[in-house]
Amino acid sequence: MSKSKEKLFTDFPPVTTEEWMKRVTADLKGADFERRLVWKTNEGFNLNPFYRNEDIENLEWNDSLPGKFPYVRGTKADNNWYVRQNIDVKDFAEANKQALMLLEKKGVTALGFNIANGLTADNITTLLKDIHPEMVELNFQTCINSTLKLTKLVVEHITSLGVNVMECHGSIEHDPFRKIFKLGKDASEWKEEAVAIVKASAPLPRYRVISVTGDQFADAGAYLFQELGYSLAYGNQILSMLIEEGVEPTMAAKKIKFNLGVGTNYFMEIAKFRAARWLWAEIVKAYKAKCPHECDNHAEDGTCQCAAKINVHAITSNFNSTVYDAYVNLLRTQTEAMSATLGGVDSLTVRPFNHAYQSATDFTNRLAVNQQLLLKEESHFDKVIDPGAGSYYIETLTKSLGEEAWRLFLEIDKEGFYNSLKAGTIQDKINESAEARFEAAAKRKEVLLGTNQYPSFGEKVKEKLEENYSSMDECGCGTNEETPLKKLNTVRLAQPYEEVRLATERSGKTPKAFMLTIGNLAMRLARSQFSGNFLASAGYDIIDNLGFDTIEEGVKAAREKNADIIVLCSSDDEYATLAPEAYKLIKGKEIFIVAGAPKCADDLKAQGIEYFINVRSNVLEMLTQFNALLGIK
Repeated sequence: MSKSKEKLFTDFPPVTTEEWMKRVTADLKGADFERRLVWKTNEGFNLNPFYRNEDIENLEWNDSLPGKFPYVRGTKADNNWYVRQNIDVKDFAEANKQALMLLEKKGVTALGFNIANGLTADNITTLLKDIHPEMVELNFQTCINSTLKLTKLVVEHITSLGVNVMECHGSIEHDPFRKIFKLGKDASEWKEEAVAIVKASAPLPRYRVISVTGDQFADAGAYLFQELGYSLAYGNQILSMLIEEGVEPTMAAKKIKFNLGVGTNYFMEIAKFRAARWLWAEIVKAYKAKCPHECDNHAEDGTCQCAAKINVHAITSNFNSTVYDAYVNLLRTQTEAMSATLGGVDSLTVRPFNHAYQSATDFTNRLAVNQQLLLKEESHFDKVIDPGAGSYYIETLTKSLGEEAWRLFLEIDKEGFYNSLKAGTIQDKINESAEARFEAAAKRKEVLLGTNQYPSFGEKVKEKLEENYSSMDECGCGTNEETPLKKLNTVRLAQPYEEVRLATERSGKTPKAFMLTIGNLAMRLARSQFSGNFLASAGYDIIDNLGFDTIEEGVKAAREKNADIIVLCSSDDEYATLAPEAYKLIKGKEIFIVAGAPKCADDLKAQGIEYFINVRSNVLEMLTQFNALLGIK
C-alpha cells in the first residue's frame, strides 16, 4: 500500500513556482498581483497567496525537535499545558475552599491568587491548606509594593512542607514596570526590588518571580510584532540587570516568566508563540550561562540550554472583547485559546466572556475553564506537539514575524527598555497602533462581530453593567500622586461604539430607521441589509421593507411608522432621479440618507442631500453625528 502511494505522487510531474505564477497571472486577467493578492499586514511584512517548500528550506530549525534548541517546536516533548483560573482573595478561608473545588471538580491544574491585603504567614497557610504545591502550579500576585513580602511568605510556607522543591512549579508575579504602565509613575527602584525578590525566591528554583507583562501591550492595542519585540526587550533588560547585580545567569534566566496576550489573528498568534521561543533562546544563549549541575542539555561550549527555555503564560485578549452581543466573546476566546495551545504555551487563562462589563460569576468562570477542557479532552490538542511545523505558511509567518520583532528589539535594546519607557517611546508607539486600530474599527476595516458588524438588533445592556466596573487590574499604589510618565491605552476596541449605543439606550429614545427600498431588486436588498447593520450599531430600531413602487408610497409608509431616519436603498443609476424626489418630499422632517456612493453624489450634494453611507464611510463618526441630530448625547 505504501509503495502504491509513493507511485501515486511520482505520477505527477513537479510544478515550478514560475509555472504557478504564470497561471495566477493569467487568471488575474491583467489585474495587479500585488494589489489583488498580496496581504499587507500590520506587522511590517507582506504575505503572498501561496508558499512552497523552497520558502522554508533554509530555516535553521527545520531539523530541530520539540524540546531541543532553539525551541521553535516547543520547550518540552509534549504539548500539555496548565489550565489556569484566577481567584480574587478577599477571605483566605473562602478562597481556599474555592481553590480546592476547582482542583478537585473543575479540571483546573493551575491557580492564580490575587491578594490585595492581609499578607501574613497564618493567612498564607489558610489559603494553601490541603493544596499540594508539587501537584499544581501556584501563582501569586499582590500590590507591587508588597511582592517581596509575599515572596518570603510563599517560600517559607512551601519549604516548611518538606516537599521536593524541584517538583514545585509556579510564580510570584512581580512586574518591575507596572507603575509606569498602569499609573504613569516612575519605578526608580525597580532594580533593587527585582534583585531582592529573585534572591528571596532562590529556595524555590522552579518558581519564576519576574513577569514580563507583554499582555499589557496586547491589551493596549499593540500589533503582534510590537508585543513580541517590546516583551523581548523587557526580558533582556531584566536579565542583563540581574546578571550585573551578581545573580548567576542560569538562575536569572529561569526566574523570568512571559505573560503574553492572544488575540483573534489565528495563524499569526500561533507564529508569535513559536517566534517567542526562538528569539528568547537566542537572547539567553548570548549570555553563555553555564549549567550549575550535570546536565545533558548544553551546547558544545558548555552553555546551559535549559536556561534558554522561555516560560509563557497566555491570557486571552481584553482589547477585542465586547459588551454588546457578549456571547461572541466565547467565540473569540475559543479561537484565541486554540492559537495559544497550538502555539505551545505553558499555561493559559481564558477570560470569562462577561469580564468586560461585570465581575465573573461561577457560571462564566466555569465556561472559561471548560473552553480549555474541550481542547484537551475532546479535541486532544495536548496530544499533538507543534502541529504548525512544516506548514509553509506558518513557518513563513514565524520567520517574518520573528524578524520584525527582532528588529524592534534591537532598536529598543540599544536605548534600554527602562529608558525608553521613561522617554515615553514605547507608550507612544503602542498608543499610535491603538489609534490606528480604532480608526480601522470606525471604518469597519477591523471587524468586531456584534458591535460594528452584524450588531445584535434590539439588545439592551445598561442593566447588566456594573457601576464603575473595570476589567483591568489596578494595584492602586500611588493613584493620588502625580503621574509624569506616559501610560498605555486602556480603552477596548469596542468602547467608542459602545458609548454611542449606550447613549442611545440611556436617552430613553429608540430612533427608527426606515429602509425605503425601491427599484433594482438585488441592489435595494443588499443596500437595505448594509444600512440596517450600519445604523443598528447605534441601537436604532431598523424597519426593513420588501420594496415600494413609488417614492411617495415609501415616504408615506415611513411616516406611518414614525420614522426618524429614512434611508433610500436603490441602484446608483436610479439615484439620480429617485434621491432628489425623496429629498423634496421629506423636506428635512426626517434625516435623509442615501445608501451607496453613486457617481452622481456631487450633483445630489449640490441639491442639498448631505448624508451618504457606504463601505468607505467612517461608521462611528456618522453614528455620532446622527445621534447629535436626534438630540442624543
